[in-house]
Amino acid sequence: MLASKKKFIAHLDLDCFYVSVERINNTSLNGKPVVVGGTPGGRGVVASASYEARKYGVHSAMPTGQALRLCPTLMIVPGHYGEYEDYSDRIYKRMQDFSPVVERASIDEMYMDFTGCEHLYSGDLPLLMHKLHNLVRDEFTLPCTVALSANKLVSKVAAGTAKPNGVIHVPHGTERDFLAPLEIDVIPGIGKKTSEFLRKKGFKLVADIQKISIQQAVTLLGKHGVWIHNASNGRGTDTLSPETARKSISNEETFGHDIADISELEKKLFSLVEGVCASVRSHKWKARTITLKLRYSDFNTVTRAETVPPTNDDAMVSRTVTELLRRNYTRKMAVRLLGVKLSHFIDQEGMEMPLFAQDKREPVLTAVDTIRKKFGEDVIHVGGV
Repeated sequence: MLASKKKFIAHLDLDCFYVSVERINNTSLNGKPVVVGGTPGGRGVVASASYEARKYGVHSAMPTGQALRLCPTLMIVPGHYGEYEDYSDRIYKRMQDFSPVVERASIDEMYMDFTGCEHLYSGDLPLLMHKLHNLVRDEFTLPCTVALSANKLVSKVAAGTAKPNGVIHVPHGTERDFLAPLEIDVIPGIGKKTSEFLRKKGFKLVADIQKISIQQAVTLLGKHGVWIHNASNGRGTDTLSPETARKSISNEETFGHDIADISELEKKLFSLVEGVCASVRSHKWKARTITLKLRYSDFNTVTRAETVPPTNDDAMVSRTVTELLRRNYTRKMAVRLLGVKLSHFIDQEGMEMPLFAQDKREPVLTAVDTIRKKFGEDVIHVGGV
């Protein structure tokens, strides 16, 4: 019987991704406590925090008002999510030049399967990890952490130990030893409540879980104990799922204070449209369905959609979604959230030429996207036709 092929799974994590992208556009943010998030006056929350901010206890999902109290010198930057998606897409595609299978776990994390590729890189995959780390820095001006091991779980945990801006390799057969001295909280699936429960039982390090049997783990934690026991012993999946075509792209905002002024709501919609259209254009797609999401202050949510000729034009989408808002904002109550979603995509390059040729605004929109990427999203806006 042939020996099973060793698996090599890498994890690439873009460090403080949103903040790092903002620092490309504004170098004055470098070295300072920064968060990307909503305004501190209302329900704004932190989407991403720099390591300088984390030293003060600031973390993602924290209300920005609380973050500002922890760090009075904190710089709060609004998010540019279309730009983050663009960077993520480009890095994802670039990694496909090196690995036959790439799985994007989130906008700032991806896995790569290098199994069977050793001969392509002179049998030195750990060296390749350093090259990929440097490539992301040199080509995209972004810090990242890269980890290599036999499976996804160990690589993800390893990346967490090497952050920020590190490279780490956990050789085959050393998974248990690598995990043993780490705090139990590093194991995916051990959340706050499970951690508190286990610590009360005397489990502080992963090594403590490794010492018990799987039956004892099940007695302690039920069926969840099987997963935690396997993970603690370095056993995880080594199968990746390549990215499938996205079905929709959306952009939404929860306001710092509820808004009842229709003109102010329309301005908010226009800003949301710019981000989602730029993201769709970056994929070279056009959408046939435009959806408005409206949430009142009492949390009652309305979604309305309209089918249109294929478009990625800010003006067309803005007109459509504004009309949807005017028709459906029917209650005498303030609004806490607005969202815009584009879906039912077709590829521009696959469109019939007569239809494609009629779109005279395409060069203008491409130029606008280029200017925004270079000078910031607020430097130019697309008007109507």
